[in-house]
Amino acid sequence: MRIQLSIVSFTFLIMGWACQPKEMDERVYTGDLLIDANEQLTQVIVHDIFSPPVASRIYAYPSIAAYEVAAMADPSLQSLAGQLNGFEEKTYDVPEDVFYPLAALTAYYQVATALVFSEDQLENHQKELLKSFRSALSTKAYSNSIDLGKEVAAHVLDYSKGDNYHQSRSFEKYGLTGIEGTWQPTPPAYMEGIEPHWNKIRPFFLDSAAQFKSTPPTAYSKDPESQFYKEAYEVFNVHQTMTDEQKDIAFFWDCNPYKMNIKGHVMFAEKKITPGGHWMGIAGIAAKKAQLDWKGTAEAMAYTAITLMDGFIACWDEKYRSVLVRPETFINQHIDEDWVPLLQTPPFPEYTSGHSVISTAAANTLTHLFGEPFEFVDSTEVAYGLPTRTFPSFRAAAEEAAISRLYGGIHYRPAITEGTKKGQKVGDHLLVKVKTRQENLAESR
Repeated sequence: MRIQLSIVSFTFLIMGWACQPKEMDERVYTGDLLIDANEQLTQVIVHDIFSPPVASRIYAYPSIAAYEVAAMADPSLQSLAGQLNGFEEKTYDVPEDVFYPLAALTAYYQVATALVFSEDQLENHQKELLKSFRSALSTKAYSNSIDLGKEVAAHVLDYSKGDNYHQSRSFEKYGLTGIEGTWQPTPPAYMEGIEPHWNKIRPFFLDSAAQFKSTPPTAYSKDPESQFYKEAYEVFNVHQTMTDEQKDIAFFWDCNPYKMNIKGHVMFAEKKITPGGHWMGIAGIAAKKAQLDWKGTAEAMAYTAITLMDGFIACWDEKYRSVLVRPETFINQHIDEDWVPLLQTPPFPEYTSGHSVISTAAANTLTHLFGEPFEFVDSTEVAYGLPTRTFPSFRAAAEEAAISRLYGGIHYRPAITEGTKKGQKVGDHLLVKVKTRQENLAESR
């Protein structure tokens, strides 16, 4: 039977579920196993220390692969093939005896494993997962499902190879301009600027990295009467008067994948989740609360992941256009040489705020899917020693994530306000360009 992803019949749906096993863990039918897979991928991303932009790419392609299988199984879902930039439609030979949840998980793990360094961690996790399927499915159904998942994964991996990522690994490193007011590496590690060519990565749905070009940042000035000096002084002043609640907010949204710590003569790294990983965790939390099945969960994860990646592309385009100096550097040079921000400054230019862009964009996507208000308890950071926080909506969480960067001493206020505007535009554009179904989840629940 030949099935094209853009046209899936109801008859095919019935036939596909004909091999549904009589005894199977209920987690197979919910989205729990996909959420577990995403959490396992997050652990590997943390272990391998991928930067926030690169991490967003690693989340996106496995999520697309799982979703493409879901689109085969559910005629109400629309394939992303033909919608995402450069993602061509493909015709698959699909046997009647296939179990789609297994195919989706196989596709996810196959793609994820190909994109990380610590492949063994994902492979071992997948092997344990497969045991329950092998005992519950017929040999034929098990084999057919694995083969279909691998075929979908191969198509998605071929697609990933055209996004310019691998070519960008050999591009020149960022060279400091030496111009006053431009970005300089910050303590304690003084790391070089990461991913200066990220705007050359192919976006999923944006027309270009510069499609929503930000208003230029405030003109640099050392004059205490200037607007720029006042913006820097606000960062300095907030740090002096911060409440415990503001500190909690800053730490909760820190999401620095590689914080350097110094004790005496010893320097050691502390690894944490990326901001994109935080929002992928929120997508999983929302899917569980909404009691979505595995197909709805795959939809939420894919839609969120592609939003995050394009958000990073748009944000990084501006960062290395304006290459604005960080508050830490300016304050140390012109206000207080001993000042240290609450959070460690990440190694890339200041404007615009990545948290503001991607959080606003992701919140826009999740609100489209789940509606508003949608109260949830964010437990994403518990694994990293932080408590939970409760939000009345995704947008409220995004607003807190954005302002957290001022509290942390990471950004001037315009980077936050303009980053939020950019994120809103990115999120709105996704809803125009990419459709997963005729009705969103909030309307169909």
